[in-house]
Amino acid sequence: MATKHAIIVGAGVTGLSTAYHLKRMGYDAVTVLEKDSVGAGSSSRAAGISTGLLWSRTGVLARKTALRFFRQFSSEFDGYTFHNEHGCLGLFSPELWPAREALLPLYDEYDVPYQILSPKEMRRRWPQLNPRADQIGLLDPLGGYSEPDAYLPALTARVKALGVRLIENCTVEELLTAGDRVTGVRTATEVLEADAVVVTNYAWILPLLATAGIAIPAKTFVHQRYVSKPLGAQLQIPPVNADPYLGYVRPADGNRVLIGAETPDRDDWKVRDFGFQLTAIEDDPQVLPDVLARFGDFVPALADAEWETRKVGLLSFSMDGEPIVGPFGGVENLYAGVCFHSGGFSYNPASGFYLAEFVARGKTSIDLTAFSPDRFSAADTADSLASTVPQRNAARRRH
Repeated sequence: MATKHAIIVGAGVTGLSTAYHLKRMGYDAVTVLEKDSVGAGSSSRAAGISTGLLWSRTGVLARKTALRFFRQFSSEFDGYTFHNEHGCLGLFSPELWPAREALLPLYDEYDVPYQILSPKEMRRRWPQLNPRADQIGLLDPLGGYSEPDAYLPALTARVKALGVRLIENCTVEELLTAGDRVTGVRTATEVLEADAVVVTNYAWILPLLATAGIAIPAKTFVHQRYVSKPLGAQLQIPPVNADPYLGYVRPADGNRVLIGAETPDRDDWKVRDFGFQLTAIEDDPQVLPDVLARFGDFVPALADAEWETRKVGLLSFSMDGEPIVGPFGGVENLYAGVCFHSGGFSYNPASGFYLAEFVARGKTSIDLTAFSPDRFSAADTADSLASTVPQRNAARRRH
C-alpha cells in the first residue's frame, strides 16, 4: 500500500499536537513545516491557563479532552508538569456573572466539576487574593496552567521521537491544488506532495489560504504578557481569568508572577504577507501600568513586583468567537486549526487530537460542526475581512 503523507503548516502547539496525535493513530508520514523556529509565534507568548468551564457544548467537550491529555502529558513528557495544584479560578463582577451562571446547567449535564466561591471563601483559600465584596469566583478544580517554555520543548521532543519530520526556517508560500483538492505545498525551495495539509499558522493563515482562493473570517488582535523577577514571598494562588480586569494573572516558575492584558482600544492587526514577524509589533508602554492599576487591589503582591520580560503577540479570533477546526467542504485534503481567541494553548491537546481524527479516520469522536470552517457565508466573511475594529468590538469569549 502507498504511504500516506500529511503536511502540517506551523510548529506551534496546535501543529505539534496534531503531529503527535497523527503518529499515535498510526499515520504513515508526518511533516511539520515552520517558517521560523518552534513556537516562535503565539505559542511562546501564551499564558498557558486552562479551564474546562466554557460557553458551548462543543467547547466544554473539547476542553474535557484537553485537560485529560494535559494530565497524561505530565507523566508522558520529560520536563513537563501541568500545574493544577489550585485549579483555575474565574472572577466575575455582578454584571458579568449572570451570563456565566446561565451556563452552569451545561456543566452539570456534561459532568464538568465547578465550585462557586464567595469573596470570603476566596480569601480563606488564597490569602494573597483580595476580591471585592461583590465579586463571584468560579473554580474549575481540574483546571490549571502550563509553562510554554517547558511544554513546547517537551512536546517537540516527543513528536520527534515518534518519527515526525520537523523542518524549521521553511516558509510555505503556496497551497497546491488540482481541481477541488489540495495536493501539497510549495516552499521557497521545493514542492512537497501530501495526502492532507493541515494549516495551523494562526496569524499567517489568511495569506496562505488566499493562494488557494479560500478565505475565513479571522482577525488578530494585539496581546501583551509580562513576567516578573522572583518575588520576595512565595506566591500561592491559582491562575485567574479575571474578566472584570480585562486580563489574567498566575504564578510562574521560580516564584514569579505572570500577568496579561487585552488591548481593547487597539484595532485588529492585518497580516498580509509571510515575512511578517511578531517582533514587529511594538510594546505599548502604557499597558503594564494600566493592567497593574486594574489588578492592584485584587493581587496586592503585584505592588512590589519588578518586571523581567515583556512579550507581545497576536490573538486569533473568528467572527463568532469560536475556534475554526476541521476540513473545508469544497476543498478535499485541507484542514484548519486556528482562531482559538485567547485559548489556543488550552485547546491544543484536543484540537490536535480532533484534527488528527479528521485526517486519519475521516470523522471525529465528538460533533465539531460548531467549529467548522464552512459555518460562515462568503458574504459575511468578505465583510468581516474588509472591516477594521478595535478588540473591544470583536466577539469576546475569553478563556
